[in-house]
Amino acid sequence: MSDAAQREARRALNRLLRALGKAQHELEATTGALRHVEGRDFPTADFAAAEAHIATLLAFVDEQAERLEEKILQAGGLEPGRVRRSGGS
Repeated sequence: MSDAAQREARRALNRLLRALGKAQHELEATTGALRHVEGRDFPTADFAAAEAHIATLLAFVDEQAERLEEKILQAGGLEPGRVRRSGGS
């Protein structure tokens, strides 16, 4: 995999991650607004299902980013499990 292809794949995953984050935020805002307007008629289960779908997509993007990183490390001659990340954890 070329460096340019790797960069484009990372960018694409990051764009998708940002779009899903925005969708999650907008769904939360819509949920709040509609819940306020509709009261007991609000379709709670439908909105919970939509939130679950977005969460599934976010997990999918995380998995793909991890898979891509592993491929890049292997292509560079490194074992993915042996690389330690600094900070945070």
